[in-house]
Amino acid sequence: MRLIFMGSPKFAIPSMERLLESKHKIEAVVTQPAKPAGRGQKLTPTPVKELALKAGLPVFEPEKLKGTDFHETMAGFKPDALAVVAYGKILRPEVLHVPRLGSVNVHASLLPKYRGAAPVQWAIIRGERKTGVTVMKLDEGMDTGDILESAELEILEDDDAESLSNALAVMGADLLIQVLDRAEERDAIAGRPQDDSQASYAPMLKKEDGHIDWSRRCEDILCHVRGASPWPGAFSFLGDKTLGVRRAERLAPHEAPLAGDRQPEPGEIAGVLKGGGVIVRAADGYLLLTRVQPPGKREMGAFDCFNGGLLRIGQRLT
Repeated sequence: MRLIFMGSPKFAIPSMERLLESKHKIEAVVTQPAKPAGRGQKLTPTPVKELALKAGLPVFEPEKLKGTDFHETMAGFKPDALAVVAYGKILRPEVLHVPRLGSVNVHASLLPKYRGAAPVQWAIIRGERKTGVTVMKLDEGMDTGDILESAELEILEDDDAESLSNALAVMGADLLIQVLDRAEERDAIAGRPQDDSQASYAPMLKKEDGHIDWSRRCEDILCHVRGASPWPGAFSFLGDKTLGVRRAERLAPHEAPLAGDRQPEPGEIAGVLKGGGVIVRAADGYLLLTRVQPPGKREMGAFDCFNGGLLRIGQRLT
């Protein structure tokens, strides 16, 4: 099957690698333009572009698809299908109509749950115990197309958004090959409609979505920390500065060597566990912060941060 592959981040790499090893042929690759990255803000190509160049494939980086004739460039490759994996833009009708059979997309959730740009992060933040991958046929809506194949995956207690995304990317690659093999055999791409009444949404995360609310339950805060890692990163305020919270765990009350008899307020640093971290009060118990990032500094152990005087018992994280 002749394909145009559309994708950008690391999540798309397993799918592209599987396609390069398969009987299907990628005729061209479409990805997002290079963006500034790192401390030097150097223009950096997407992981998909880097792999495409290694594979000797033609690469296109259109700034936009709307209002251009780029779909005519795509049509020149006479693709049977578009394989879309985390490309980063909603495709216009003129693009969707380019391939002979249609366009398929790998989405990191069990649709119709968590339609949108950040399904992995929100599944963890909202405390889901399982998620999965869906391969769907693209239509003009946002993740509303017919379901072609799906598979579930348990969310582990130590999963963060990066580790879960890596696992789902591999699963998605396997499903994509299954769908395309079947489409080639049947010369058609057909699936089952989504139940829109069961839909939920996962909007793109903003920096402020990392802000921790210490008046919530311990479990909610732990899910928040994991789901916001590595970006935007969970954080709290220390006065007018921010403290990044990178790792935390639940602490049973009998394990908490607290300073004084007074009941701490939510967000208050209530004690320290030698060699372990800093103890903070939440709505229903205590959390042990083990890895933090102080203002203007690198990530470090919370106990080291306490020893250095950057954190103190009685301080309030807000």
